[in-house]
Amino acid sequence: QVQLVESGGGLVQAGDSLRLTCVASGRTWSTSGMGWFRQAPGTEREFVAAISWSGGLTYYPDSVKGRLTISRDSAKNTVYLQMNSMKPEDTAVYYCAAAKYLGPNGSHWSSSTLYDYWGQGTQVTVSS
Repeated sequence: QVQLVESGGGLVQAGDSLRLTCVASGRTWSTSGMGWFRQAPGTEREFVAAISWSGGLTYYPDSVKGRLTISRDSAKNTVYLQMNSMKPEDTAVYYCAAAKYLGPNGSHWSSSTLYDYWGQGTQVTVSS
């Protein structure tokens, strides 16, 4: 099993920056990559970023490319999500997820079914 704990959420104003942290513990060696998703009230869970542990390859949807940056510290089993120029529509609960096998094609990393472990989420609220 892998346990994931997110932190860093909070209330910010539009235009501000925020960095989320996800710490993985347990059988982290069994995972090949991590992802961040978000879910606003009344909407489906949305993929925002993913990264492979090996090589640090990343993938983003076009909707966040350039504003959100995912990074990892493999020695600390930690993944970060840096969010810049935040907008009210970024308001959501942000979830960290771990995948046993991401695969070589980054465009496939956006599927939530690819991920085997999920954190409890951290709330991010952006005021206008």
